[in-house]
Amino acid sequence: MNPIVMHPADWLSLLAHYLALSMLCVGGAIATAPDMHRFLVQEKGWLTDPQFSASISLAQAAPGPNVLFTALMGWNVGLNAGSLWTALLGMALCLGGIMLPSSVVVYLTSQWSHRNRDLRAVRAFKQGMAPVVIALLVSTGWILTTANGYALENWPTWAVTIVSALVVWRTRVHLLWLLGAGAVLGWMGWL
Repeated sequence: MNPIVMHPADWLSLLAHYLALSMLCVGGAIATAPDMHRFLVQEKGWLTDPQFSASISLAQAAPGPNVLFTALMGWNVGLNAGSLWTALLGMALCLGGIMLPSSVVVYLTSQWSHRNRDLRAVRAFKQGMAPVVIALLVSTGWILTTANGYALENWPTWAVTIVSALVVWRTRVHLLWLLGAGAVLGWMGWL
């Protein structure tokens, strides 16, 4: 990828987007990955599809918090802009933007909802958010699965995705076993 030119307004736009996404992180930051893809890859062109997918894959494979993929996305945007310092700036803006607003809101609302946990509205809100979280996670899976295209020649990828989803849903097999199996299938060239 050719280096991109980032002006101060672009950095501000990146921060503002992640600040806004922070308020949508109901199922965790990964639930907002489809909008991150739309913004970073499709709209702005600051990342390529492989860079986007690699950011998520590396962060999910690494130990530590799930949200680290946002730092990798910022890092890659900064590297595409040209230097280590811009990479550090991109990482700080994305990770700080996704963490700060939602952390403050979660802290304040958890204090309030714990004091009012017996209210009907609080119970209804918690129950109503479950389908929203599931839908956001499914859309994230869709974006990651279709990164290689929709063509039927990608049927092994589709099959592994469907089988993995069913195994996770219907059994107690740990997800790391499925990730390992996928890595082996990829290493053997079957995916």
